[in-house]
Amino acid sequence: MNNFSQQKLPVSVLVPVKNEVANLERCLSHLQWADEIFVVDSQSTDGTGEKAEQMGAKLVQFHFNGTYPKKKNWSLENLPFRNEWVLIVDADEVIPPQLQREIADTLAAPEVDGYYLHFRYMFLNREIKHCGYSSLWVCRLFRHRLGRYERMPVNATSQTGDNEAHEHIVLKGRTGRMKTSVLHYAYPSISSWVEKHNRYSNWEAELYDQFRRNAFREQEGSLPLKLRLKRKLKSLYLRLPFRYVVRFVYGYILRLGFLDGKPGFILCGLVSFYDFLSAAKVAEQELMADKDLPSDRGSSEEEP
Repeated sequence: MNNFSQQKLPVSVLVPVKNEVANLERCLSHLQWADEIFVVDSQSTDGTGEKAEQMGAKLVQFHFNGTYPKKKNWSLENLPFRNEWVLIVDADEVIPPQLQREIADTLAAPEVDGYYLHFRYMFLNREIKHCGYSSLWVCRLFRHRLGRYERMPVNATSQTGDNEAHEHIVLKGRTGRMKTSVLHYAYPSISSWVEKHNRYSNWEAELYDQFRRNAFREQEGSLPLKLRLKRKLKSLYLRLPFRYVVRFVYGYILRLGFLDGKPGFILCGLVSFYDFLSAAKVAEQELMADKDLPSDRGSSEEEP
């Protein structure tokens, strides 16, 4: 371990997990420079909690009530962070040494209240440089008291998961950007991609009407203009017929996904399928809620 990594920066790190033992050691080994690390677990059964404690993290168990708050907002509200600055890192992400040094230099004299981090997306052992994934920026480092995730409560029966996946941080302050990227080892296999996006599509279907009506204006005031415009475009996009076809053409052709070779083709196909799955689940909700379906009034025996 080099001298830099032995220095503890006044940053509290939050790592939300569930059954992430395969990723956690790599993630935590790149966070040893932080003053404290909280691993917030959802009763993992694969040894995730034991691995977190072995690597010196503070393990906290989160019990989801089915609606709200979800894991990250609950953690921001309830964990006893001893530092002003908090960094949120998923278990499949890596903070490289260059970014560690940039964080150290920046927080020595911070000029804003939060920072957007750029993500390099790794898929099937390749970096995806196109497909619309090369410009992914997410607010993950911010003054704890000023930032919370958007509140998008869902029904307890919707099975959308207990962790914020697509919600954005609403920050009561100014933001900037880091120059160095986070490495996101998103999905080591097709199976893991499908499993997670099956849950994400539940979330999309649950909030379909609200997204289509752009019903989150009140919470979007502290989001960057680019994200607000993206939400408005999404409200229009959800009205398109056969939008999953549009999504494939957008990622593979317009955003040059074909330059990422076979992984790019597979990823664009999967994202298109995700859009189809979300639309299918919206249709499922509408069909199952139809009260005009004929009831079964017949008998199991033939009438005389």
